[in-house]
Amino acid sequence: MAERKESWTSLASLLGTLAFCQTFLQLVFPPELRLASLKFLTRALRCFSSYCYFDVAEMDGVNTNELYNSVHLYLSSFASTSASASRLSLTRARNSSVTTFGLSSNDSIADVFDGVAVQWEHAVTQRQSQPSPWRPLSDEKRSFKLRIRKRDKDLILNSYLDYIMGKASDIRRNNQERLIYTNSRSNESRGRPWEAVPFKHPSTFDTLAMDPEKKRDIMEDLRDFAAGQAFYQRTGRAWKRGYLLYGPPGTGKSSMIASMANFLGYDIYDLELTEVPSNSELRKLLMKTSSKSIIVIEDIDCSVNLSNRSKAPKAPAPQSYSDPDAPDAASGGKDWNNNTMTLSGLLNFTDGLWSCCGSERIFVFTTNHIEKLDPALLRSGRMDMHICMSHCSYPALEILLDTYLGSKGEDLGEVAASELREAVEKAKMTPADISEVLIKNRRNKEKAVSELLEVLKARAERNEKYGGLREECKSNRVEEEEQEKRALEESPEEVRDREDNSGKQNEREN
Repeated sequence: MAERKESWTSLASLLGTLAFCQTFLQLVFPPELRLASLKFLTRALRCFSSYCYFDVAEMDGVNTNELYNSVHLYLSSFASTSASASRLSLTRARNSSVTTFGLSSNDSIADVFDGVAVQWEHAVTQRQSQPSPWRPLSDEKRSFKLRIRKRDKDLILNSYLDYIMGKASDIRRNNQERLIYTNSRSNESRGRPWEAVPFKHPSTFDTLAMDPEKKRDIMEDLRDFAAGQAFYQRTGRAWKRGYLLYGPPGTGKSSMIASMANFLGYDIYDLELTEVPSNSELRKLLMKTSSKSIIVIEDIDCSVNLSNRSKAPKAPAPQSYSDPDAPDAASGGKDWNNNTMTLSGLLNFTDGLWSCCGSERIFVFTTNHIEKLDPALLRSGRMDMHICMSHCSYPALEILLDTYLGSKGEDLGEVAASELREAVEKAKMTPADISEVLIKNRRNKEKAVSELLEVLKARAERNEKYGGLREECKSNRVEEEEQEKRALEESPEEVRDREDNSGKQNEREN
């Protein structure tokens, strides 16, 4: 008992001495000196440490630090699967079914980049400053601390941060709602050339009625484009690509565009050429588009009258002081190309210098009559890949049966499959027409297949019966279009001369 009392007496004396020393130090050394001493000691210890530390604060003055948000998104993307994270925070937005994982306060997580191990710590401390209208008293100071070996700092630091920014951008694009933009002159007058609405088209390559091999080629081409930044920089090419979709109406050109947007996660800019008054306005619209987007011009053969460059009116020559009656180029008359939408302006829009003002953009043109397009629009560099959207084939029909009825080709039986294969090749029906038959009878699979077979056979018989007559009518229609085209290209003087010559010839015959 005496020894225990002596131990307690010694401990109490020691605690009293420590309390006296603490009080003495607080009286002798002011808080500023103690803080400076602590910082000096920390720096001295870091000089002998093999690690260096970097702070990524949430706020950069009064503005949000974009790097902080990117680091937060990047770490949240793999925090749930990391074994080094011992405590995570869970969040879920209103009206959302997605749970987001994040680091809890003062917890850490390990990461590896290019074989180099790093560590992140989420530091949360209370602010020491006085409250203000934009900073409440209970506001917290948040930051991420990056720990990396000194020998690896120059090797990976910049590339690692660039990698984080890129991954965060991809995460934002996948999580955010995709948009479809359209242009109009009324929006331009309000200073907003593009007006956006949410893009919710459900079409995907899985449901697109097209030959599977052709779809695989298109998807592979899109993957190569999206991952080709280094290739385009190395070869000195603008990071863009053009696709021409051509074929009869109802073959799925619009569905193809929606599938491309959903596959890549890109926004869509639906460019209405009839709302573009001049080439300069077209350039302004291009400058207002964002990267990672698809710029679409549908039915380009009939959107606007784009004359051939060789037949376009020449720009007026500058006014000469020796000829006061010469036209003035500065007056900006109707013949001045900058006041009209021309083929040359559209070509520069897709492949000129102005097409390089953004990156990772896709141009998609659609047409029902590829033969009406100027050859300059079709060359590689403008329309790099030509995709024929043809009538429904049997592989495409199998996709439609699976999509609308949930039936595979082998579920139909050999006889029905053989009859459908033969009938669909002769019927030359579009996927839209076949889809309508399946939608109408989607509750009864057997009735849907039997009615579809009847429709296909009827269309095939009609094609065989009226095929020759249709070709003759088509030939006459083409000849009439050629005559009308030649008449439009003639000047009024040429028309009068031709009529006079025709009248004189009739008089001689009479």
